[in-house]
Amino acid sequence: MILQLQDDNRVRTLTLNRPEALNAFNEALYEATTAALIAAADNPEVSVVLLTGAGRAFSAGNDLKEMQQRISDPQLANQGSHFTTMIEALSRFPKPLICAVNGVGVGIGATILGYADLAFMSSTARLKCPFTSLGVAPEAASSFLLPQLVGRQNAAWLLMSSEWVDAAEALRMGLVWKVCEPSDLLPEARRHAEILASRPISSLMAVKHTIVEPILPEIAEATARENAHFAELMGGQANADALANFTSRRGS
Repeated sequence: MILQLQDDNRVRTLTLNRPEALNAFNEALYEATTAALIAAADNPEVSVVLLTGAGRAFSAGNDLKEMQQRISDPQLANQGSHFTTMIEALSRFPKPLICAVNGVGVGIGATILGYADLAFMSSTARLKCPFTSLGVAPEAASSFLLPQLVGRQNAAWLLMSSEWVDAAEALRMGLVWKVCEPSDLLPEARRHAEILASRPISSLMAVKHTIVEPILPEIAEATARENAHFAELMGGQANADALANFTSRRGS
């Protein structure tokens, strides 16, 4: 099962479970995560969702092997992606969402933190937004959400440099809320999730609505701008060279 689900004390833990691929998102995982978020939103017994990863990664981001296949196959390229539906589900998720970054988070494995109400990070984890190294544009409304979360200059560095950010730097930026030792990460995230889940769900949802509702138009507009740039750049020379280099490294 590529997405594990566990319920405990009104907290639903979703665990990305492609450890052999460092929990990279392929279409199947995007679809499963979207369905799980929608189901949790509709379930009156779930007050909080906690998202984490299996193995040594949180998520290595978009599955680059699948991305290359979509570029090279016109039939696949013309199909819509469940990435879009997952971002829609994240932006409209009406309950507290907590992320526990247990290992590397790349691409969507980092930008998803823009949708987290609370983010916890292992002291050994690292984050990267690799868009410029792949010759593409930002995604997941990160061009709007990250400046909101960490400020213009921190966001510019994250989105432009394609450099790693360690846990201490992520905490300094405000990209995550707390850094924990690896063995303490899930217990601490769950402890805070259960505190929230002990509150009336109607009140939790009212707070979330008042925080998120004013920025939904900006999220939609940023997503449209990013998608336009992404469509223009994906398959271009810089992107094709980066993906070919990735594939050759994997094969060697």
